[in-house]
Amino acid sequence: MDPLKEVRAETHSAAAAPRESGGARRSPRQLARAVESALVSAGEPLLRVQHPRGYWCGELEGDTILESEYVLLLAWLGEAASPAPERACRYLLKTQREDGGWACFPGGPPDVSVSVKAYFALKLAGHDPQAEPLARARRVILELGGADRVNSFTRFFLALLGQISFDHCPAVPPELVLLPRWFPLNIYRLSAWTRTIVVPLSIVWASRPARPVAAEHGIRELFHEPPERWPPLRAPGLAPPRGWLSWQQFFRLVDQGWKLLERLQLRPLRGWALRAAERWMTDRFVASDGLGAIFPPIIWSILALKCRDYSDQSPEVRYCHEQLELLALDEADTRRLQPCQSPVWDTALTLRALRTTAENRPARTQAVAWLLDKQIHRAGDWAQTVDAVPGGWCFEHHNEFYPDVDDTAMVLLALRDEFDPGEFGARSFGSESWIAAGLAGDLAAARERVTLLEDVLAACQRGRRWMLQLQNRDGGWGSFDKDNDLQCLCQIPLADHNAMIDPSTPDLTGRVLEALGRWGIRLGDRAVDRAVEYLRRTQEPDGAWFGRWGVNYIYGTWQALAGLAAVGVPPHDPALARGAAWLLGCQQPSGGWGETPASYDDPRLRGQGPVTASQTAWALWGLIAAGRHDHPAVHRGIEFLLEQQREDGSWYEPEFTGTGFPRVFYLRYHLYPVYFPVLALRQWLEARAAHARA
Repeated sequence: MDPLKEVRAETHSAAAAPRESGGARRSPRQLARAVESALVSAGEPLLRVQHPRGYWCGELEGDTILESEYVLLLAWLGEAASPAPERACRYLLKTQREDGGWACFPGGPPDVSVSVKAYFALKLAGHDPQAEPLARARRVILELGGADRVNSFTRFFLALLGQISFDHCPAVPPELVLLPRWFPLNIYRLSAWTRTIVVPLSIVWASRPARPVAAEHGIRELFHEPPERWPPLRAPGLAPPRGWLSWQQFFRLVDQGWKLLERLQLRPLRGWALRAAERWMTDRFVASDGLGAIFPPIIWSILALKCRDYSDQSPEVRYCHEQLELLALDEADTRRLQPCQSPVWDTALTLRALRTTAENRPARTQAVAWLLDKQIHRAGDWAQTVDAVPGGWCFEHHNEFYPDVDDTAMVLLALRDEFDPGEFGARSFGSESWIAAGLAGDLAAARERVTLLEDVLAACQRGRRWMLQLQNRDGGWGSFDKDNDLQCLCQIPLADHNAMIDPSTPDLTGRVLEALGRWGIRLGDRAVDRAVEYLRRTQEPDGAWFGRWGVNYIYGTWQALAGLAAVGVPPHDPALARGAAWLLGCQQPSGGWGETPASYDDPRLRGQGPVTASQTAWALWGLIAAGRHDHPAVHRGIEFLLEQQREDGSWYEPEFTGTGFPRVFYLRYHLYPVYFPVLALRQWLEARAAHARA
């Protein structure tokens, strides 16, 4: 069975029979009035969900590996019979596909690792394996190749619960933590998210804390072959090695060598390594919503702490459980888990969506103050390779060791959008005459805004300097680290989560350029010129750009076009013209745009998929940035968004349009179908007004 055939069929069906735009087309003036009305309506749901402290944080939804791994952890802890696992299992049953499997994203094909974990979780919670849901799941899992085909992290969970030996998992020795920075394979050559998983996982691997479950709760019925005959692990899409001269083969030999040393008990540095890994992990609990502030490291931290004999009542174990609990969402009779929280990202984007409206200025001012308070002044892991003054922002509430370029750029954009050029250009912020003229004589309010403005200027200067220091040697930007691009690491057995490194990507580079451009840094600046050349090199032959953090080519193309335009690349430039042409070519009959996450597996699906509000907004924004604001296709896209807006001002979007790890893990940001359409509509109004003034 070809799982992509199913995706192509669903994609074709969604694209071929879209919701047709009804009624006569409006004139540009009528359309502008309708957009203004839609923006007023869309602001209301955003203002309703603002937190009293000033931030926004929508639900961040992932696939069911979160609920499954939560149940598997509780089973290992001896808590499988508690209410929480059963609530999570009810959610698993509600999200099961008709064919019995579970997918990485709605409408996607069944995934063997996701399905095996869900099946195992249900059995551990006491569900009858002969009942119809598990019987269907078992059938599809065996058709997909059985548990034999699961990825490395799933193997670790099977080993923890006694289904396979740790010998059948990749070697993750804690001695990795002892390797110096100059050594080619030290932990700082791994991506930040992989690093925070690998360190606690290394403690677990060395400790081998298997707690076998009763045979009736096991999953041996899912095995085609004994574990020693399971196929080797490798990243999705990576071809088998040819001969002995390959990195895959080299790392497999290293893996076998480590396991041989384990069997011979030749590990003289093991005690030192375990203490170093434990210290590295617990040091990064400070000022963080759990290690790395994301779900997987929190899970592995709990397991690692228990391996190091921490009691359940120790502050460290309690802290990890508290952070895990903060990711849980209970609804009716179910419990689901978020991979992390997204307050900085959501707040910056919502602030941009609400700009220029006088009625919501108090809400925006509170959000600005909250964002300023979230700037990070601690040197994190990035300082291992970059000598810079701290000044970035993270994605979550607290994650001070891991600020990221993406959030920093978006916050810089939000703070820049909040103040008009006259305020930034004022020569004397303390001048009462200027204050009185600018704010109708309300001197107290004016002085308060001046203070806020000065704080914004200082914070943004620090943020820009920090961000510029993380520019990679190729001219682009990655997320968390500089020059984190050692490609051979993508071929180690553990690399099948497809995110071992953090190289430059077009979407991040475009967003940084957009932020720099908004702050007046244009073509002619060395950093900007290098980034523009990077985007020219990475443009696909058809004109699109790859999107790492959003699905997929629509996301990457939008952000590349917005970045190039912001730094002064003209609309007639071949790169912008080709990018705009690609977006125009994948508009659907309804007037909207959509792309399936399956385009990561099969690039032939780029720009194809169910139409969504957020992806339509990205395409419109990209076209507007490329100077096509008055193109008929843009008007059709605007009409589509207006027609799809719901009575409460929002847009309905069940699809996953965010990306965690391409080909492996996708996300649904619940606020995306609110603030992104608002931003695109506002961009169109502003482009139209600017054209009228020209």
